[in-house]
Amino acid sequence: MTQESGSIVAGFDGSDEAAAAVRWAARCAHATDSSLHVVHCSLWPLLTRHLGPVPGVSGSGLEQSARSILEEGVAVATAEVPGLQVRSTLLHGLPAQLLAEISAGERMLVVGSRGLGGFLGLLVGSVSLELAATATCPVAVIRPELHPDGPVVAAVDASGSPAALDGACALASAWQAPLKVVHVRHEPAGYQLPEGRDAAEAREVLASALNRATAKAPLVRVDGEVLADTSVPHAILKAAGEARMVVVGSQGRGILRETIGSTAHAVLHHARGPVLVSRHGG
Repeated sequence: MTQESGSIVAGFDGSDEAAAAVRWAARCAHATDSSLHVVHCSLWPLLTRHLGPVPGVSGSGLEQSARSILEEGVAVATAEVPGLQVRSTLLHGLPAQLLAEISAGERMLVVGSRGLGGFLGLLVGSVSLELAATATCPVAVIRPELHPDGPVVAAVDASGSPAALDGACALASAWQAPLKVVHVRHEPAGYQLPEGRDAAEAREVLASALNRATAKAPLVRVDGEVLADTSVPHAILKAAGEARMVVVGSQGRGILRETIGSTAHAVLHHARGPVLVSRHGG
């Protein structure tokens, strides 16, 4: 989201979850003055060579079906935001691989919570999770917007999570939404950490993040809090209970779920609303 150019890319497979993602992407593109790129990835060429129409049946065939799905995705976007600049692409192959490639250098990749693999997709643990680990731009995984007027919640680790924080600032500014920055001190189960050096370091991390956030998003209200919990994801999810979106950073590279970091992995699985995973420099 901190990039000044590029489109918002939305994957669409015809499902209700994908339609919700396209609608969200259209509104986000409008708010951030971006164009929208709707992409459908057809799996059929991997499964059969018979893609053409059935003789004598107008409009039939698997290739035509794929094109119809793509057209539906564009229609969903333009109905949500009339006049929005929308382009579309039909690709053939595995959705996670193709979407990661086509979204390189773009502002954001938006997908539904149940992935884009059709009958091959599994919950958030398949395509959406793989993209969160492999895409080089921020990845938004869309669930129902239970709190459309809520704050943007950004979770920062000891590094300050600058890419995630900048993405949260960009969204909060575009939506004119409050921004809440949280940093979690991990407390081992069974006892509380004393208010010593660790607590002071946590406050320093938060103070630095708040300084950056107020500079990046000067027109929105910015609040911050140091949390303590035996589970970092639990603390983030609790803080984001009424959030419009929760933004987390991502660690590592690759397709294995561990490479996005255990915190991002847990937040993706358990958040009730939309999640943005920062993938700058991934």
